Amino acid sequence: MSAVTDTFEHVKAVIKSVHKNATSRDKINFYNSWAEHYEQDVAVLDYRAPSLAAHCISSHFSGEREAAAVLDVACGTGLVAKQLKKLGFGNFVGIDGSKGMLELARQSGLYQDLKQVMLGEEPLPIQSDLFDVVVIVGALSVGHAPVAVVRDLCKSAKPGGYICMTTRSNQDNQEYKGRLDAELKQMEKEGLWTCVEVTEVEDWERAVREHEDGYISGAVYLYKKL
Repeated sequence: MSAVTDTFEHVKAVIKSVHKNATSRDKINFYNSWAEHYEQDVAVLDYRAPSLAAHCISSHFSGEREAAAVLDVACGTGLVAKQLKKLGFGNFVGIDGSKGMLELARQSGLYQDLKQVMLGEEPLPIQSDLFDVVVIVGALSVGHAPVAVVRDLCKSAKPGGYICMTTRSNQDNQEYKGRLDAELKQMEKEGLWTCVEVTEVEDWERAVREHEDGYISGAVYLYKKL
């Protein structure tokens, strides 16, 4: 087995193990232990969501980027902020449940503030109507953040602010994605926001499940708060 194949097999095992953790505390402990190797491992997966989300935001945002307040929810080690920084944004507040991930985010020097919060179990410790951009990448999926957190994301944004969200579209996440799509549309009916763009992406990341080959698909959503 080649070194590249061996590395990919290791990462597949890591990803599968996070889904076996039943409780929130188990998941947090897993992410704490994974933090040091997280960026290298997702690079092996060719994980494109942070870049795709950042470019989606960039293509629509017309304000002063350096001064724009960005809330990075489930920020992890800072992959999304790194992509947005390249595109001219520079004012970040990060939220994550993992102390280990937040420590690496702090070391990146990108964030003006970082907060440890369990999504879906604690309210966001954020003032309403505050952020020009709210982004969540990677956490809206089965076994992670509940669909209902998208309402908190919307509350956090300023009127006219953008909310960017991503999710996987593979078989294991289909039910969750269906509920997410329904909630996003319901919030639009309620007049909370308007849909700016939904982009379906075929090559989201390398597949890790036995019944999947090649790459799985995913979606990027961009909404504007009314």
